[in-house]
Amino acid sequence: MSDVENILKRIQSHKGVIGLIVMNSDAMAIRTTMDNSTTVQLGTQMQSLMNISRTAVRDIDPQNDLRVMRIRTLKNELVVVRDKEHS
Repeated sequence: MSDVENILKRIQSHKGVIGLIVMNSDAMAIRTTMDNSTTVQLGTQMQSLMNISRTAVRDIDPQNDLRVMRIRTLKNELVVVRDKEHS
């Protein structure tokens, strides 16, 4: 099993984790544990939100960049991590 597989398995095993989506730079799911419609909906929305937030960070400081975004709602928590290879 690859390092990536081990990391994904470890994340998925945490209490309360209901799903995992790994996307490429075009917001296409590479791996997902969620149904297709949820994957497409979340992927599209998170890519859009990440891009808007990244622009805001770079407007404040052009030498800075957004790497991780954590969103907590009343019901859920989303963690979005941007890989430097896909910037």
